[in-house]
Amino acid sequence: MPLSGNLSKGALLIAKPFLGDPNFERGVILLCEYTDLGSFGFVLNQVTDLFLGDVLEDTIYQDIPLHLGGPVEKNTLHFIHRRPDMIAGGAEIMPNVFWGGDFEQVRTLLNINSLTADDVRFFIGYSGWGGGQLENEMKEGSWIITQTKSNFLFTTPAKDFWREILKNMGGEYRSIAHYPTDPSLN
Repeated sequence: MPLSGNLSKGALLIAKPFLGDPNFERGVILLCEYTDLGSFGFVLNQVTDLFLGDVLEDTIYQDIPLHLGGPVEKNTLHFIHRRPDMIAGGAEIMPNVFWGGDFEQVRTLLNINSLTADDVRFFIGYSGWGGGQLENEMKEGSWIITQTKSNFLFTTPAKDFWREILKNMGGEYRSIAHYPTDPSLN
């Protein structure tokens, strides 16, 4: 997993252990859009106690977990997937990762078990930054930037994501992966 110092669509933002913002504590965010006017993405490793079927009027037969995509507009539902062959209309974020698409197709595919939680992630809310805001946070040293592959993104358990992405980066990042949640307990 090569380190990339560039903010761009498809990059992962990894919160440093001492970030200090409870919305992003040990968070890993997939940037879905990055422009001069602002950026947005989804926190990949904050799972709620809810399932997709809990927030829809339609029946969903699978228990598909909902992730907390971020602190903005928590009343919205979003999804990313790696099945453009089955889901029309998604916007490519990075190789084999797409944002959105035909939700009716997704619902049907979930209910006939042609699509699983390893193919799609659902988020309530999102993470957003105004123009220049994310760049300022980078200057403050709040985030580590890297890239990943879709398989890692969709199959790594949310609870392990922050630590595993850092361990896979190696070097000094491997040490950060072992940084305690509360250093005062050491």
